[in-house]
Amino acid sequence: MTAYELAQVNIARLKAPLDTPLLKDFVDNLDPVNSDADAADGFVWRLQSDDGDATAISVFDDPWLIVNMSVWRDPDALTAFMYQGRHREMLSRRREWFQRVEEAMTTLWWVPAGHRPTVAEAEDRLLHLRTHGPAPYAFTLRTPFPPGADGGARGADRSATSPA
Repeated sequence: MTAYELAQVNIARLKAPLDTPLLKDFVDNLDPVNSDADAADGFVWRLQSDDGDATAISVFDDPWLIVNMSVWRDPDALTAFMYQGRHREMLSRRREWFQRVEEAMTTLWWVPAGHRPTVAEAEDRLLHLRTHGPAPYAFTLRTPFPPGADGGARGADRSATSPA
C-alpha cells in the first residue's frame, strides 16, 4: 500500500440546467461513466450524493457549476480512465454542454492514503493553482509533482515558491 493517493477535481460551468434537452445526453451518461470509473483499475473513491453522482453538490456557491472529484492510485490510472471508452466519448463532447472558461477548472494534489477530500479542500487547491500556477500543493497532469512534495501543506497560503 502506498502512502499517497492522487486527488483530482474538475468543475464545469453548465450551458443550461441539467433537466433541459441540451444536457440530456450528458445526464443520461452519468451513471454509466461513473460505473466505469468505479470499476477502473486504480480507482479509489469519488464524490457523490445519495443519488450516486455529484451534480447536486455545490461548488464555489455557484448553481451553474458542477463538480467531479475523485481519488486514484496514481496519475497513470487517472489518465488511463480519462482517455478511454465512454469517458473519452463524453470528454470529446464537453463543449456541447459546458461553457468555455479561461481560468483553471481542474487540479490534482496528493493526499495521504485513505483521506477523502472535501469540496472546500478542492476549492482551496483550485484557487491556489489559479493564483500561483502549478506547484506541489496543486498541479496538473501536464505539470506533475511527486507525492509528498508539498511537505503536508494545508491552506491556500502556500505559494509555488514556498519551501516544502
